[in-house]
This record gives sequence, structure tokens and C-alpha cells, in this order.
Amino acid sequence: MDSLTHVAIGACIGEAFFEKGFGKKAMLWGMLAQSIPDIDFLAGFWSTTPETLLAHRGFTHSILFGLLIVPVFALLADRVHRPHNITFRKWLWFFAIEVFTHLFIDAFNNYGIGWFEPFSHHRFSFNAIYVADPFFSIWPGIACVMLIALNSFHKGRTFWWRFGLILPAIYLLYCSFNKLQINHAIERQLVTQHIPKERYFTTPAPLQNWLWFAVSGNDDGYSVGYLSVFDKHDPVSFRFFPRNDSILNPFKENDDLNRLLQFSQQYYTVEKWHDTIVFNDLRFGQEIGWDNPDNKFVFHYYLNFPKSNDLVVQRGRFEGWNSKTISSLWKSIQGD
Repeated sequence: MDSLTHVAIGACIGEAFFEKGFGKKAMLWGMLAQSIPDIDFLAGFWSTTPETLLAHRGFTHSILFGLLIVPVFALLADRVHRPHNITFRKWLWFFAIEVFTHLFIDAFNNYGIGWFEPFSHHRFSFNAIYVADPFFSIWPGIACVMLIALNSFHKGRTFWWRFGLILPAIYLLYCSFNKLQINHAIERQLVTQHIPKERYFTTPAPLQNWLWFAVSGNDDGYSVGYLSVFDKHDPVSFRFFPRNDSILNPFKENDDLNRLLQFSQQYYTVEKWHDTIVFNDLRFGQEIGWDNPDNKFVFHYYLNFPKSNDLVVQRGRFEGWNSKTISSLWKSIQGD
């Protein structure tokens, strides 16, 4: 999830735990605890782009990190607020729920999260919700604003923290249900169209949970397509992208390439744009791919021009968006 959503959820959990006057102080602790796993952004100040990609949602999003940081927060809060009648166990439970909620929610989008770092580099990803989904984030956001605005002892505070936690939880369950539906439909399509599925995934297209992006293939290449939860009859129109591994031969000993291969979890293709060798990570979708299936992928890394790869994950995510784009997205969501 995006950082603002984590902050809002952290504030709501803080209010839920303490209420009765202490809630606003707990909201601040909750905001901080929900944000601490994302401290890995600091790696970007001294690391190369591929190193930063692997560092993000790596160790600071691991179970081990959570187990280490929770007692640190508990000891700090216990000392800062003395004298008080809050047990140390309650502090521990509070910060554990804050930190591990962050780690749990982040696993639902497509970036991947290293729960078992540093012992295993495997990234977990449920691919059930877009990283910035306004239909998920709006509820804790509204609740957070209301909790800040209301008096510390206002009777309505209980309603607002419940509003900010229960509604996004229901929406997350709904997204997971959509994921199961889409996977079932895509698997049928892959069999019907004789598309290899040695590796495949589905993930939501930007900013919603009704139009989904699907990728399936093997070492030869990948077929990509879009399917709405409201589609009933029409077959998915897949577009094949060859993997082109041979283009990588001059870069076989390149450390950046090896990190990109690890990061992509094998969902990649390679292209040559004039004098530029481009590494595409397919997990992040295409630029307006539902409107033009030939559009380039959002994540494209210039292998022979490494200094030109800032913000590579979301490069061009909203390039070319306008009223026509939004209209075509809405039409694709509606299905057949």
C-alpha cells in the first residue's frame, strides 16, 4: 500500500487500542509504527536502482525485522509516557499489530514482500489489490481526518476508528474474491487457447479492482491480456511478447542484470529500442494496455544506460492518460 494509507490505518489502530483520551497520542505512535517498515527507502540514497528495488520490501518488511522492532517501540513508548497505567504487554501487542498489519497488507499487491529475509529471498505477493487503490484507502483516510478533528473524549471516536478499519477489511476480502474469480476464468482461457502456463499471474489494472491484467507463458515468452470481473462470454484477447533472452548475452556478468532477474521473478522480456537494450518487468503492467495491447510495459530498465533509470517501477504509469483513456478504462471494466 501507499505510505499515506499505512499512516491512516496506523492512526485508526492506535485509537482502537487506547481511546478514552490517550487515543490521539496512540494515533501518532500508530502512524510511526505503520511507517517504520518503509524506512528502506533510505537505501535509494546510496544504492543503484536494482539494489534499491531489492532492498524495498526486503529485510525491513520481514518477520524478523518485526520481531526486533516491536519491543524497541514498546520500550520507547513505555518510557516516554511514564507515569502511566499501560502494561508493557499491551504496548507489545499494540506495536506488533501495527507493524505486522503493514507487512500483511503489503503482500496483497504485486511488488512482493520478503517475509523471510535474510534467510530466504523469496517474495510473497497475492496480487489481489492495486498498490494505490482509492476504494481501499478512502475509508481510513476519512476516519483519520475525523479522529484528528474530534475532541479526545468525543463519543463518536469509536464509530470512526471502526469505520476506518472495518470497511477496508471488507473491501480487501472483496478484492480477494475477485482474484479467485479472475484466476478461474483466466485458467479456462489459457487451456482453451493453448497458451503455456508454466508461470502465470493476474493483478488489477491501475486504481481499481474490476479490470485485471493477466500474464502467462514460459521461457519462450509471455502472453498478456485483460479481463473484467463483469466479462461473461468473449474470449480474452492475448498479445504475445517474446522473451528474447539472447539479447542479454553481452550483459551476462552484469550485476545490475542479475539483480533485475531476481527482482522480476522470471516475469520479464527484453527488447532493443534503437541503440538501447530494454529489460521489461511484466508484473507492473503496460501503459494503458487495455486501450492498446502493443503499448510498452510500465517497468522498463535501460541496461546500457543505467543512469537513466530513476523511478523505474512507475516509469510512464500515467503517461498519456486523458479523458479518452479514462473512458476506455471504464468501458473495459464494464466487460461484454
